[in-house]
Amino acid sequence: MKKILILSANPKNTNHLRLDEEVREIKNTLQLSPNRDEFQIITESAVRVDDLTRFLSHHQPTIVHFSGHGSGTDGLALEDNSGHVQLVSTQALAKLFDLFQEQVECVLLNACYSEAQATAIHQYIDCVVGMNQAIGDKAAIKFSAGFYIALADGRNYEDCFQMGCTSIDLQGIPESLTPAIKIRRRRYQTVQATNPVTSDKDDGMNNDNKGWQNRSVSIGGSVTGSAIQTGDSNTANINFQQVSLPAPASVNIETELNTLREILAKLESSDRRKIDNAFEDAQEELKKPQPDKTEVGKANELLTMPRKPKGLPLRWKNFSPTSLKLLLG
Repeated sequence: MKKILILSANPKNTNHLRLDEEVREIKNTLQLSPNRDEFQIITESAVRVDDLTRFLSHHQPTIVHFSGHGSGTDGLALEDNSGHVQLVSTQALAKLFDLFQEQVECVLLNACYSEAQATAIHQYIDCVVGMNQAIGDKAAIKFSAGFYIALADGRNYEDCFQMGCTSIDLQGIPESLTPAIKIRRRRYQTVQATNPVTSDKDDGMNNDNKGWQNRSVSIGGSVTGSAIQTGDSNTANINFQQVSLPAPASVNIETELNTLREILAKLESSDRRKIDNAFEDAQEELKKPQPDKTEVGKANELLTMPRKPKGLPLRWKNFSPTSLKLLLG
């Protein structure tokens, strides 16, 4: 069963939103579905910042749906103890969902200018929907209705997103391009026969990457050799073994990424999820007819972790696949 946690906030000093109508549309959509027993809807209104951790911990949702006001990069508008606006920052939201990435599959932020939060949360959650500009009440409600119609029909999250956008378009509302999705597929996920929405691996989705977020990955800087560390806990000797690197124009980036992924798979790391995310996003970028090499080249930021993996004695951000092979033997 998928638990859908609907969080809403409409602080006193903000414009009135038809949040109750949106919640009613979602409930009616799922209750009328023949698959209604596959879903549990939990609603929490007038949400305060302090409520977020408690609600996520208590309800353990599969899908988190937020309805309310957004303030761009400043964050989402929740309520303080007096019912007035209290913003929760983008960074804080990302850190929160990092703690719940094992159970949350999808986050839907139905709030104006919430794409910034969606991008940050997508570091940890495979599917996140946000709005790239202001969105009107009617369009927001129609998007939610379409999204959950597809979900109730057992479709994958990409189809749910497209159904939501189409529902806006069918009403003649010129806001169908406002929702933005950040999504990735994982090779290791499997589809459960009783619930095909659980995974996007074998969902029949084409490879045109429509709606997919470009994230970044690379194998480091201009390293020309490899390093091997020897010594005890007090001293260390670093020996460099020179290797020849091929000309940049002859390098197959996708092959290099696959090689690096195989090497890093041997390491034990608490950041395994973040490493996998970086590789998945880089490979999606490389599938494009004209991949952005600058985007692919940013993986240094994602594949460099504050804590080094166990079994790797040096910071490894500047090692090429060849260097790492030598290091790991």
